[in-house]
Amino acid sequence: MKILIKLLQVAVLYGFYLVGNWLHDILHIPLPGSIIGLLLVWGALSMKVLNLKWIESGAHSLLSVLPIFFIPATVAVMNYGHFFSGKGSLLIPITIVSTFLTMGVASFVSQSVAKRIAKRKAGSECS
Repeated sequence: MKILIKLLQVAVLYGFYLVGNWLHDILHIPLPGSIIGLLLVWGALSMKVLNLKWIESGAHSLLSVLPIFFIPATVAVMNYGHFFSGKGSLLIPITIVSTFLTMGVASFVSQSVAKRIAKRKAGSECS
């Protein structure tokens, strides 16, 4: 029974993906259909149209196998050895700097959001 529920939840997520691809094709939106589907899921969760419990288990199932999907991309890099042999020394510092920059921006944004939420909660408790 649990497997059937997970399959149904994955089917709901896949439905959002298909709707995102359909919107991409029909409206010619300059975003991939999968990203549009992700934004639709986020919007549905934010507006309480979709309950998190309806898709949570299926999403965890998909996330548990996510690293498998990176293997083909990693193997495909081997086809570009000539590019990495000439520019590889430049790619290492670029990767390190961009990683730390991304981590810094993400931490700043998450701390700012956490402070705003804390202020809102403190303001609503005082009223």
